[in-house]
Amino acid sequence: MSTTAAATKPSGTGPATQEKPKGRSINLNAVLMEGRALIALIIIIIIFAALSDNYLTAGNLTTITKQVAFNAIIALGMLMVILNGGIDLSVGSVVGMTAAVAGNLFRGVNLPLSDVIMFPSVWVIVLVSVAIGMLVGWVNGLLISRLNLAPFIVTLGMLYVARGLTEVMLNGQNITSELRGQEALGNTGFFQIFASRPLGLPISAWVMIVLAVVFSIVLTRTPFGRWLYATGSNERSAELAGVPVKKVQTTVYVLAGLCAGIVGILQMANISSSTADLGTFYELNAIAAVVIGGAALSGGRGTVRGTIIGAFVIGFLANGLVIVGVSPFWQKVITGAVIILAVAVDQIQQIVQRRRSARRAVAAAKQASKERAARSAA
Repeated sequence: MSTTAAATKPSGTGPATQEKPKGRSINLNAVLMEGRALIALIIIIIIFAALSDNYLTAGNLTTITKQVAFNAIIALGMLMVILNGGIDLSVGSVVGMTAAVAGNLFRGVNLPLSDVIMFPSVWVIVLVSVAIGMLVGWVNGLLISRLNLAPFIVTLGMLYVARGLTEVMLNGQNITSELRGQEALGNTGFFQIFASRPLGLPISAWVMIVLAVVFSIVLTRTPFGRWLYATGSNERSAELAGVPVKKVQTTVYVLAGLCAGIVGILQMANISSSTADLGTFYELNAIAAVVIGGAALSGGRGTVRGTIIGAFVIGFLANGLVIVGVSPFWQKVITGAVIILAVAVDQIQQIVQRRRSARRAVAAAKQASKERAARSAA
């Protein structure tokens, strides 16, 4: 938001000779803000391609894309939350809880006050499970927006609640064979749909692409997108301008729950099982993808494009470390170091921008003072 304002202001007041340098400066900042993730991705690909001939094979690229898609979908929901200046630590647990709900629905639902067991169709199971994820997000958003509770505390608590409910529903048992359904009950076709590969790409990749397009349109072409950037940049100013701040806060957590629910279904189809630990650490990978993609944790800055690239950075890095045989312990160390580096670069860049803006403001003030003095002398 502030970049747009800075870019439009000189065009109406300054001469043409002053517009071009500022335009180039702003464009360069935008390139550096989002381009660093793409540069990191290219470097990672070059390094691991040189270290292993198996890295850029069609099979490995398909595997990377599938794994990246799960992280990217979660990261898209996390982007919406972070743009608002919040955080959602519960999405990983919501992934597991969504899969547990779906698994239990495949087992059948005992109707109250009867001996009848109902077996819903596949699409009913999917819709109900994803709706549960959205419900958890709505509860998070309600507590944060209406009661003014800290997002970190609310979503941390929900992380434990959702994970605990997952363990209660599964009762220490994985759900596997029931997911295939029974033809006589009309609830088959789950794996044929959600584990399929249309045009050679995993279904998760197609879902990622569709959601990326939708979220990009929402952020750039709708009033909600403008409201979201406004509330993330300055919540008080947005409220005074008539933005429905509380509604925006609630909605972004619902969207995060939606993405988590979708990933729960896709990941359950991917591993052919519903397990209690499904989705563990997904929230951390999502936050990392958003930050690496150039978003500010303070809110108000970030793009869908950068987030997707950030997810690919993490995916290609993790896969490359496995391909070259790096110890799992060192994989965590390296991944953590990359995240810290990304945040550090972001903060350094913001400091440089603030100092540059301050110097420009001082220079403008001195110039205005000289012009006033000249007019007074005349």
